[in-house]
Amino acid sequence: MILNKNYLTIYFSFFLVGITFAQKNKTVVKDSTIVETLDEVVITGQYNPQSIKKSVHNVIVIDRKKIDQQAANNLADLLNFNLNLNIIPSAQTGRSTISFFGLDSQYFNILVDNIPLVSDNGVGNNIDLTQINLDDIERIEIVEGAVGVDYGANAVSGVINIITKKSIAHDWEIQAFVQEETVSDEYTWFDQGRHIQAFNIGHKINGKWSAKLGFNRNQFAGFYNQREGQNHYTNDGLRGYDWLPKTQLTSKANLNYSGTNFKLFYKFEYFNEDLNYYDAAVRANIDTQSQTSNPSATDRIYTTNRFVNNLSLSGSLTSGANYNASFSYQTQKRDLNEFNYYILTKEKSNQTDETYQSSDVFFSKGTINNLSKSDTFNYQLGYETRFIKGFDTQASGEVTQQDKTQQQNNYAVFMSSEYKLSNKLSLRPGVRYEYNSKFKSQVLGSFSARYLLNKGYELRASIGSSYRTPNFEELYYYFVDSNHDVRGNQDLTPEQGFSTFLNLKKRSWFGETSMTNNLKLSYINLTDKIELAVANTTPLQYQYINIDAYRLIGFTSENTIKQDNWTFNLGATLQGVSRIMNTEVNAENDFLYALQLNTSATYLVKDWDTAFTVLLKHNGKQQNYIAEGSDTEGRTLFKKYTTDAYSWMDASIKKSFLNNKLQATIGGRNLLDITTVATNGNTTTGTHSTNNSSLLLGYGRSYYLKLLYNLNF
Repeated sequence: MILNKNYLTIYFSFFLVGITFAQKNKTVVKDSTIVETLDEVVITGQYNPQSIKKSVHNVIVIDRKKIDQQAANNLADLLNFNLNLNIIPSAQTGRSTISFFGLDSQYFNILVDNIPLVSDNGVGNNIDLTQINLDDIERIEIVEGAVGVDYGANAVSGVINIITKKSIAHDWEIQAFVQEETVSDEYTWFDQGRHIQAFNIGHKINGKWSAKLGFNRNQFAGFYNQREGQNHYTNDGLRGYDWLPKTQLTSKANLNYSGTNFKLFYKFEYFNEDLNYYDAAVRANIDTQSQTSNPSATDRIYTTNRFVNNLSLSGSLTSGANYNASFSYQTQKRDLNEFNYYILTKEKSNQTDETYQSSDVFFSKGTINNLSKSDTFNYQLGYETRFIKGFDTQASGEVTQQDKTQQQNNYAVFMSSEYKLSNKLSLRPGVRYEYNSKFKSQVLGSFSARYLLNKGYELRASIGSSYRTPNFEELYYYFVDSNHDVRGNQDLTPEQGFSTFLNLKKRSWFGETSMTNNLKLSYINLTDKIELAVANTTPLQYQYINIDAYRLIGFTSENTIKQDNWTFNLGATLQGVSRIMNTEVNAENDFLYALQLNTSATYLVKDWDTAFTVLLKHNGKQQNYIAEGSDTEGRTLFKKYTTDAYSWMDASIKKSFLNNKLQATIGGRNLLDITTVATNGNTTTGTHSTNNSSLLLGYGRSYYLKLLYNLNF
């Protein structure tokens, strides 16, 4: 699907209609301070909870209303329409990760209530978004750019902070919902489609104590896409699924105490996922004596178990200082059960079980601020510790099949200060020192500024640094046989990241209509980038080494128009990426540009208590360079390849009944029916190309119905 004049006309026609409607209601522009109390309160990167307008950082907020309107199952469903973000799914592993400003999921942190979430072999980064349940989420805050002073390693491109619901308004709050969803045109009650059931109960014990329990079951029955599933016994390559089936179970419990000067929040979570792999190769197993066959295949079940224990404390001292402290112990293991499955008799033999990925993480972070009693000056002191141990035999290769556990300890202290030079101008410098038991110590810095201009203009600028530590595969991978020699490198150094962002926001009011325009300039520079390169030509050996650099420049425009019963958004971003390979003479280092457009519209019919929502995102053609052969002197030659443009579109209708006790949401995902996107300049172009050089992004157009019941008393 190519971006053409028709697409541009559709996008900007939407925008002009919104502008025209807003102008019809135009009155005297109000000062922004009049509606300051309506601003959303944010906590990510702040000393204390405060409005977005007062925040030094530019924070993007996705609130509960947006989550409900999309009936999003997990974080991947929700973030798919944000600019500068791309969801990267894998049909065969069941994982979905994010590319953020062109950098993969290893370069930013995902936090839950400011605590990084454990992953297969680390903490905070490389998270599978489909494993993050949204039932008890209040809002999601996104901070773009390197924020290493506040969040340390692997926060090169930003952080995503998931804020959970903590307070309870009634003595008892009971919520239950079911959601049925097709997978493309595949659906039955049990064996096809997606089936979700959830139950949550909360109790206000007294004026200070409250507790919650929750359970969610999410069954994805897989995507056949012309294949024949588990029970197919002919060896024709059609057995199994194009998109693997999996079942997720999430159980949560929390306890909340809210006093005058002290708050406590404890959360326990257990997550379980079973992912089923069915091999396409079928063995006939013919018995010549009885002239019968008992076909079988080698199947696998991947099981993930995650336990989370988070404790957060906050309060105020008699001196007026505010403190926050978080403590977390998390474990995650991924097990593999491999067996010979007899398809007709449904029997198993030759079963083997192993745990091939394991992570144990203890995390603690604490801050104290408001130590100065000055109205113009404040500063924050903080510490952070991470104790990580684990192994990944799949990523680290055959040399570690004995499940050799690696350990890494990290200690950090940081401080920042905020100067309010006037009611309009605030400055915040910061510095962080980190000691790592495996890598050299790091000193990170940042400087942010916010200036409130007249007539609703807000100007923000930030400069910051962070770094990315090498992962298991880059450090320990070992695959050597007669044809291959590919190795990790335990002497790798962390990649160094630096970013600067400039943001200009304008807020305007036209009677009952408000408009927000946001322009952003972004620059990210990454050095010592880790890549797999030729370490020796004779014999040919590959090794992960620090050789490359990565640079991104971007321009983003985000525009929102709101009235009492409708909201319209239109945004665009143009990103240029340069990958610099210092060891390759023929490497191309010029910037390659890609365009993203997004728009959304929500209309509320109050008399019907019904909301209509449409979301659309266009990802323009992307370009990159790949190595292709060598010249006569043995130097690598590079060829430019492209990934075709494509667009996502979702729509939903949300209706409330019985004074909001019952809610029904019906909608469609991927309405433009995206499955694969052609790459490498295929002869058959378009989003639905079936050429082997294609990128699998989705399983086609799907529809869902969600019924939710709230009981409060």
